[in-house]
Amino acid sequence: MSFESALTGLKAASASLDVTGNNIANGQTHGFKQSRAEFADIFATSHLGVAQNAIGHGVRLTNVKQLFEQGQPEFTGKTLDMMVNGTGFFRMDNNGSISYTRAGNFDPDPDGYIVNPDGHRLTGYQMSPDGNVTNALGPMRINTGDIAPNATQNFRVSANMHAFAETLPAGAFDADDPNTYSYATTGSVFDSLGREHMIDFYFVKTDDPDENTWEVHTRLGGQEPDNSDPIHVQFDNNGMMVGISPAGVMPPDFTNADLQNVTFSTGPGSPLAGAADLDITGLDLRNMTQYGSSFSVSELAQDGFAAGQFTTVTVESDGTIFARYSNGQTDPLGQVALAKFPSPHNLQPHGNNAWLETFDSGQPILGAPESGDFGGLQAGALEQSNVNISEQLVKMITAQRSYQANAKMISTQDAITQELMNATR
Repeated sequence: MSFESALTGLKAASASLDVTGNNIANGQTHGFKQSRAEFADIFATSHLGVAQNAIGHGVRLTNVKQLFEQGQPEFTGKTLDMMVNGTGFFRMDNNGSISYTRAGNFDPDPDGYIVNPDGHRLTGYQMSPDGNVTNALGPMRINTGDIAPNATQNFRVSANMHAFAETLPAGAFDADDPNTYSYATTGSVFDSLGREHMIDFYFVKTDDPDENTWEVHTRLGGQEPDNSDPIHVQFDNNGMMVGISPAGVMPPDFTNADLQNVTFSTGPGSPLAGAADLDITGLDLRNMTQYGSSFSVSELAQDGFAAGQFTTVTVESDGTIFARYSNGQTDPLGQVALAKFPSPHNLQPHGNNAWLETFDSGQPILGAPESGDFGGLQAGALEQSNVNISEQLVKMITAQRSYQANAKMISTQDAITQELMNATR
């Protein structure tokens, strides 16, 4: 009987060495998760139970369990290297065949898709035409083309008008005569072709109808807007804006402070020649004040930009991937999707740092990084193997001793058997 028991011990020690050897071999494999051999004793039983003096029949391998503890980060500085800090797997698509991995060493392929070394595409949540993340899953792709220009539609002016500025007669404004306006400032806007133009704002404190009323005139490269009448702004005795009227509407018919519209038409002699009309539908003067301090401009902000060339890509901790362009603009390309499983240790290893879903693992639960208990993403880093080499060496020595002891048991039993055979001669 001890021959069979020792033989099962040899097999168990060999299996333990195989598992340990695989762990050590993958000590430098990114995203690798170590395994451990699990054993159970063998006992002969019957429907009547087991006798009190029954002896076991050895040991058997019951399971090779995967351990999904977090590996340490390896900082690479490469943008598309990604690491999951916490729970979750990257979801990979190989022509409809879905696999999961913790290894985030990705690169763009010739078509711009983000792929792993096996060419499997990283999947994530796609963007809608208006730039919002949707629930639609698909392959993540980098758009390396140029970004089209965007004509200015909104312009915000934040400035303080000196409360004790000299009042000027209404209607006497002349952009070429500094004596006909109180203050001026200049910003930039972009037309539909992405060309930059300078827009001038002139502020005139008027004595009609009261001392807290200002005219705001605009010019684009010297060109008047389609409606050359000024915008009127009124302040209360605390210096706060109380009303604004569109061009052509004179006080006291003020409305509540609102966005204004200024349009510059294209045509011969216009700086916009060749482009579409520049229609600034959101001229925002609501942050203007009239205090006793000197004239100052704190903000001139607009939303237009020139055409830009692709420069780089960045990945945020929530998995959002942005393309960045030479004009300073960013374009969201999608959001990386992560998957988690009710029983990840029952995933089927598939090789090449990948796992497959099984019935015992449960169905994947998908979500964005940093949502729920999903981990966040760290760009420029890779997850190292979670193998502890020192621990594996100790296990190797233990398995070796076990193998030697079981081999000794077989040789001892052989010697006893030989003695028994010699005694019967």
